[in-house]
Amino acid sequence: MTIHDKIADFLKAGPFAVVGASTQRDKYGNKVLRCYLQHGLDVHCVHPKETTIEGLTCAPSLTALAARVPGGIRGLSIITPPPVTEIIVEEAAKLGIRRLWMQPGAESPAALARADELGLDVVAGGPCLLVALGFRDI
Repeated sequence: MTIHDKIADFLKAGPFAVVGASTQRDKYGNKVLRCYLQHGLDVHCVHPKETTIEGLTCAPSLTALAARVPGGIRGLSIITPPPVTEIIVEEAAKLGIRRLWMQPGAESPAALARADELGLDVVAGGPCLLVALGFRDI
């Protein structure tokens, strides 16, 4: 499967979540969240301290978010430092989240290897969501 096929599969349906969402509009965690919103996609955000970002209620953890999204999260965008990404991979697998998009800079060899061991579908090493969907920074 090519990277473009993986991206198409990832984007087929939500709901989606952004781990590493940020209140700072110049940060990629905020831009990725806004990109989902600009395209009218069902998206949720995870931040350990913030309660709202871009008008969305944040969950403090992926586990807390999964508990309040009926049917669960289908696709997870990760914009975190690689050591945190490695933890998120484990948490996502436990929650049954099978599709991960490690945005550039979030991936690590350990996170990729573990996701592969767990049988997760991963987009990594390619374009970020902003490029794939054509983000307009407004």
